[in-house]
Amino acid sequence: MKSFLIGFGIFLCLMLLRVLPLYADIYVYVDNNGVLHFTNVPTLSKDYRVYLKERPQKISASYLPDQYDRVISEASKRHGVSFSLLKALIKAESDFNPRAVSSAGAQGLMQLMPENIKSLNIKNPFDPRENIMGGAQYLKQLITRFGGKLPLALAAYNAGPGVVEQYQRVPPFRETENFVQQVMKFYTLLNKS
Repeated sequence: MKSFLIGFGIFLCLMLLRVLPLYADIYVYVDNNGVLHFTNVPTLSKDYRVYLKERPQKISASYLPDQYDRVISEASKRHGVSFSLLKALIKAESDFNPRAVSSAGAQGLMQLMPENIKSLNIKNPFDPRENIMGGAQYLKQLITRFGGKLPLALAAYNAGPGVVEQYQRVPPFRETENFVQQVMKFYTLLNKS
């Protein structure tokens, strides 16, 4: 019995001492002058309200880079888009997370916007096969629309085709410029391997 209690005590200590991840909710308070005050450590004032609740991200081994290769290959053949390009786009967009949702509302592995989901007749944007097939089809449309100029097609994928047509080049938006560079970097690396 004594050894059981010692073992249980050690187990209990380890459970209490384990490192827990920290999460930071954001709180907001509007003062009498209408000024917004944000903090992750609200004072005892009852005037602070939760503004943004942080949801812990689960790190999962299920988001492996090769997990969707079969579907990516099928989409590549069906829509005539390079396997490496599709894989690079998925890496840049969602890092292979089929449940990814952006702050702008883009969904799934290829981060499809709701209007594209609808126009591509995608029933479930979180279904990896549907998302990849739809994303490949949409990317092919953009590549065709921009005369095979890959940087313009990628910029249109990120910022929208109308914006790219307006600028007649990769729009001067840091996010879009970084996105195009990132996809092209991954694309180059995948083609070398």
